[in-house]
Amino acid sequence: MLKIIAHIILGILIVPILTAQVNVVGPQAVVNPYLYNTTKNATVRNAAVVCAHPLAAKVGKAILLLGGNAFDAAIATQLALAVVYPQAGNIGGGGFMVARTAQGKAIALDYRETAPAAAYTNMYLDSTGKALTELSQNGHLASGVPGSIAGMYATLPYAKLPWGTLVQPAIDLAFHGFSITQTEAGNLNALHAALIKYNTQPSAFEKSTPWKAGDTLVQAQLAAVLTRVRDNGARGFYEGTTAALIVAEMQRGKGIITLTDLAKYTPKLRTPITFTYKKDYTIITMPPPSSGGILLTQMLHMLDGRLTPNIRHNSAEYIQLVTEVERRAYADRAAHLGDADFYNVPIATLISKDYAKSRMLDYIPNQAQKSSNIQAGIIGQVSEETTHISILDAQGNMVSVTTTLNGSYGSKTVVGGAGFFLNNEMDDFSIKPGVANMYGAVGGIANSIQPYKRMLSSMTPTLVLKRNKPYIVCGTPGGTTIITSVLQTILNITNFNMTAQDAVNKPKFHHQWLPDEVYVEKTIPQATIQAVTKMGYTVTPRGPIGRNEVIKIIGKNKIEIAADYRGDDAAEGY
Repeated sequence: MLKIIAHIILGILIVPILTAQVNVVGPQAVVNPYLYNTTKNATVRNAAVVCAHPLAAKVGKAILLLGGNAFDAAIATQLALAVVYPQAGNIGGGGFMVARTAQGKAIALDYRETAPAAAYTNMYLDSTGKALTELSQNGHLASGVPGSIAGMYATLPYAKLPWGTLVQPAIDLAFHGFSITQTEAGNLNALHAALIKYNTQPSAFEKSTPWKAGDTLVQAQLAAVLTRVRDNGARGFYEGTTAALIVAEMQRGKGIITLTDLAKYTPKLRTPITFTYKKDYTIITMPPPSSGGILLTQMLHMLDGRLTPNIRHNSAEYIQLVTEVERRAYADRAAHLGDADFYNVPIATLISKDYAKSRMLDYIPNQAQKSSNIQAGIIGQVSEETTHISILDAQGNMVSVTTTLNGSYGSKTVVGGAGFFLNNEMDDFSIKPGVANMYGAVGGIANSIQPYKRMLSSMTPTLVLKRNKPYIVCGTPGGTTIITSVLQTILNITNFNMTAQDAVNKPKFHHQWLPDEVYVEKTIPQATIQAVTKMGYTVTPRGPIGRNEVIKIIGKNKIEIAADYRGDDAAEGY
């Protein structure tokens, strides 16, 4: 019976433009790509999907209702995002998955992009040693070897439904098209000049008149790629026609990804970073080449015991304490973190409570310190456009996935004949010690460019258990602000007892060692900003920080789900 239903969903999940709606599996599973609503917050009983676009969230929910588990929904939702959220959802980028099965097994899957074989340490320096950040951030040379399809296919052993069932909704969305939102229309219009500059062939994202909300975006070339992936698995991307199209695009634009690079790409299972916070909480997060898990561990260890109940949320005292914790963690990121397969990252030391305690010995309450005086800790021998998905199923499987193209629309380069954007992840390497990447982060030898090396990431997909029971699934996009945004979301729930909705939507702030500024959302009260400034900090108001996707399990049959108000993000559940 399940196979019959699976075949039905392949044909009717995404409907022709004149059809008002379609029931996929019962009356709750309606997916209409031309007329759809967005749910930001809800309380549900069984299962949930929270992600960057309402159509992708609805696809994920439909897969759960079909009998799939959280891993099935994660695959289908990622593929749907590659169609409906092209600035970050992708098959031309990479990502990380942190998961916990209903049986209690923790999983960390790394499908981060890799440097091509022809990459080398000084490839973005001119003859005088000047860093050429334009080449590392835009166009063909900025792209690492994509890992997304390989990562999704490596997730399949944990799933229940056939691979083709999980890919088909994305094919239908791409082939029949969907109505774009006002935000997406504005983004595509802003992208127009870059598309002309960095592309060798026309794409579905170019139009003779400006895009507007409600326009239908059809991506026939992408549908053809996804069809090959449906029929041939990961080989449908890394070999054959699609691989040839990628390499042909590289050759037209002087890129360096080859057929061999694509064929050699392999996702990797890593050992998750797992630690306790405030005794009751167990946190499961991502190890290198993500810097997120290590920094999250460091920061929570530094805060444990210092963040007392009398410190009010987003008070000047709170912002000052968390800023100093963030400063020290990001100083360590610059010096010590990179791909552990290529550099001896001192993980055990960096995540130890004793090390965290030592990093706070020079902390002075209510007084600003200078990043020039705070260096990386002494260790003994031993991209801002990303997208996140949080999923919980009725059996208790928890999945947290963060994927990225790095910058918005990645390298701004669409693969001719294939219709998808390539990443600009090469900029996440340290192209020269001390030279900041597009997010202002600096690095050194630990994150230097080497063939097949994975570039350092800030992506921080995270799970939280409370007394060893599922409690929080969370994550966010936002470049280097990802880690501090996840930190504050977790603190909002564990220390300030907030609902999922408040934990996501309360104002956030960010410090990353260099530049030595405290970035605050404009909704932080002016009186608080003045108090922090009076302590000696340079405070810089800025736009939204992160777009958190949170699932909070209150108890049996009560699950809070929250999608960030800062974007088109949506929450679906039942």
